[in-house]
Amino acid sequence: MRWLSLAALLFAFWLALSGHYTAMLVTAGIVSTAVCVFAAVRMRALDPEGHPIELLPRTVTYYPWLVREIASSAWGVTKIILHPALPISPCMTVVEASQKTAAGLATYANSITLTPGTITAGVDGNKFTVHALVRDGAIDLESGGMDRRVTAFEGKT
Repeated sequence: MRWLSLAALLFAFWLALSGHYTAMLVTAGIVSTAVCVFAAVRMRALDPEGHPIELLPRTVTYYPWLVREIASSAWGVTKIILHPALPISPCMTVVEASQKTAAGLATYANSITLTPGTITAGVDGNKFTVHALVRDGAIDLESGGMDRRVTAFEGKT
């Protein structure tokens, strides 16, 4: 089932980027998709970590939440940068991740880094060292809201 999902995704991506739907180009897209899927199967990259299709239903709620967090943080960082006194209070903190899979841990670490004003600076097992531009950003991470969201997205308890 994963190979079919990957083929559909790659072919849709091909069509979206192409913008031309002649028989020759569509055939080239089908052939390219087949070659890529074959290569992924041969490399054994179609596993739950490489192509996690079971996460697809949960992306409907997680991605909009993440975009809202990114926009909110970007607005906060913009206000800090434009403030004449530049009220920053950089700090490092360690947060513990409750995710059970490598994909879940990577999603959490990347979600932290995607949010302006914070960056995952180090990973030690399930403990992330995070640099925050302001102390409030670190406190927000330490409260565990993002960790709970990513754990719910991962679907493991």
